[in-house]
Amino acid sequence: MHHSNLIVMLTYQDFTVQNAYQIFEECKDTAAQYWGFKDKGLPEIEMKELFNYMKSCGKTTVLEVVEYDESNSLAGAELAKACGAEILMGTTYFDSVNTFCLANHITYLPFAGEVVGRPSVLKGDISQIVEQAQTLSERGVSGFDLLGYRHEETPEALIEAFVEENDLPVCVAGSIDSYDKLDFIKRVNPWAFTIGSAFFDHKFDGSFSEQIDKVIQYINQEDALPS
Repeated sequence: MHHSNLIVMLTYQDFTVQNAYQIFEECKDTAAQYWGFKDKGLPEIEMKELFNYMKSCGKTTVLEVVEYDESNSLAGAELAKACGAEILMGTTYFDSVNTFCLANHITYLPFAGEVVGRPSVLKGDISQIVEQAQTLSERGVSGFDLLGYRHEETPEALIEAFVEENDLPVCVAGSIDSYDKLDFIKRVNPWAFTIGSAFFDHKFDGSFSEQIDKVIQYINQEDALPS
């Protein structure tokens, strides 16, 4: 059975932390395969250095871009290319961004639904968000960045419906900060989920690297069958 992948985000409150390189250095031997950060918080040259180092360690790299208009979203895609990110998460969907990512072999997971603000909030009702995703699936996106726990009204009902109705990979991003939420992620089983701020707030107890391995172990363990 496929288990959800953890994407470790070196971010706090939707901004990349200043010591992201140092934290990765300390945690590169953990079980986490996917590593990323946001488009804001570090100079481009440092972003590029860090992504290069991550890839040299055999990791898969993710840039999440929190932008909502076309010019800034496209600039985010160009930044992903310049920095060598393999996966672009975020941005409101635009054909121009999708075309750019397809041409440059970048995996594009745009925001699902209407996302506003920073830290981001997800608006809209479940049926609208699911229908919009089905439309975008036909345009060739690689999957979706679903800010499920940032939904204003019914986060878990949305996540469950969205994952169930979608054939493409779904990453549930943002505000996963408890074992209760991990239990839900295990049950719904999206392609991936992100954790950033919760590791900095020690929501899973232990050092940054200990928390990473704890979460991966928890997600991957099979629940004991009743005797």
